[in-house]
Amino acid sequence: MPSAGCPRSSRPSASRGITMSQTARTGTLQAAQDPLDDIEGELSLPVTDLADRLWHLFISMRTGLALLLFLAALALVGTLVAQAPPGIAGDPAAYQGWLEAIRPRFGGWTGILDALGLFSVFNSIWFKGGVVLLSTSILACSINRSPLLWRQATRPRTTVSESFLEHAPLAELLDAATTPEVARAALQRALAHRGYRTIESADGEAVALYADRFRWAPFGTVIAHLSLIFILAGAVLGQAGFRVEDLAVAVGSKVAIGNGTNLEIEAVSFSDSYYDDGRPADYASHLVLYENGVQVAERTIRVNDPLRYGDVSFFQSFYGPAADVRVTDSSGAFVYESGVPLLWRSNDDTKAIGRFALPSQNLVVYVIGVASGRVDPAIRPGQMQLEVYQGTASTPTAIEVVDQGQPVTVAGLDFTFLRERQFTGLIASRDPGAPLVWLGTLLLVGGVALVFFFPARRLWARVRPISGGARIQVAAITRHDVTFEAAFGSLIEDVRAGLDPAPSREG
Repeated sequence: MPSAGCPRSSRPSASRGITMSQTARTGTLQAAQDPLDDIEGELSLPVTDLADRLWHLFISMRTGLALLLFLAALALVGTLVAQAPPGIAGDPAAYQGWLEAIRPRFGGWTGILDALGLFSVFNSIWFKGGVVLLSTSILACSINRSPLLWRQATRPRTTVSESFLEHAPLAELLDAATTPEVARAALQRALAHRGYRTIESADGEAVALYADRFRWAPFGTVIAHLSLIFILAGAVLGQAGFRVEDLAVAVGSKVAIGNGTNLEIEAVSFSDSYYDDGRPADYASHLVLYENGVQVAERTIRVNDPLRYGDVSFFQSFYGPAADVRVTDSSGAFVYESGVPLLWRSNDDTKAIGRFALPSQNLVVYVIGVASGRVDPAIRPGQMQLEVYQGTASTPTAIEVVDQGQPVTVAGLDFTFLRERQFTGLIASRDPGAPLVWLGTLLLVGGVALVFFFPARRLWARVRPISGGARIQVAAITRHDVTFEAAFGSLIEDVRAGLDPAPSREG
């Protein structure tokens, strides 16, 4: 008998001469009444020892949420707190110098933050440990959930109780003056038309029908969760790479990439073009890449069209002027000859400045030219100014303005400004984790698409004879599917429309 809160309504059908009554309910099914708890809930594992306790800890949603918040907090720290530049962590002297440079900003907290690894958050034990724990939690949840989803897809429960058919969140009852066979056929046609798979089984004098659609789609949640492991692993692995954003290479020169590679990049040529209003239309660099002195790649690159070699990429980023400089010793032997990119600007924006070092002589040389569109009476066209510093001295040993092709002698060395050139500015990056991040992203998009665009739907039905015809009962659960109720109602209308007319019988 129906409960008092679920009134039964009965009305004659006006379509096709069929006498039919219908009962419809939507409501909340109490957990104790749900005969599907065993297939809708989580698998229950006995907590008998430490391993079981750890298992239940890792499959807990609270654990996953706590780990996510922990990693988010670390990421926030990594954003707000200055992070050590890439490459200096392996150089104790350079790292100590960097710490001293930021000490005025953090004061007494500098040592504490350093000890906690918060100046290199994404390489810290805290971040890596959090990633490992979160990945373990995601994997455990996926393992815990997968057998349930597999069972639902391959061995679903095909019969349900009368109570479920009456009290499910979506429940319909149709009485029609037709035979059970005709009623069953009408129901199956409506389900097949909507893409449902049906499984039929005997249930006493009645026939039970189970129907589902997109039964594999729930695995999208597993795929989406596993994708996070790939993304996290890629992020951690990416810390082993590098990113150099100011790699300036003068045309005709080679520059070593460093960062643990044996790569050198040579700029063979550079070209640029401009719109009539002066805006750059295009700029391109013809590059040759060497590994251990052997050419391994060659390509003309543009913005968003990089040169790639293995997991190292070179992107076109910027450009500017350069100066070819030659340095020889008293015997005429070459000490240095290369293009020097004038990469920086003076504070007043009137001069373009470049720099190179002569380690054997413990000298640092600054090459200074006039910035584009500026005029400096001290440095005329065809001239460059050289400032030579001894070691880490703050005052120059010599300042000389040199004419093109005319050597000057400083500190026992002859410096010659050969010609002006252009340099190309590159971003060089190596990200060994990028393939994992891309794979994880594709899996995440695919998993989410499965869940949201192909919602898994299941329903149960029973067709049995009654006095004067047949009764169809259909029931379903609407968990996390707000559109199912409308689709369910439309299905019932199709069933009613598909019932063949039969002679009406009283009683």
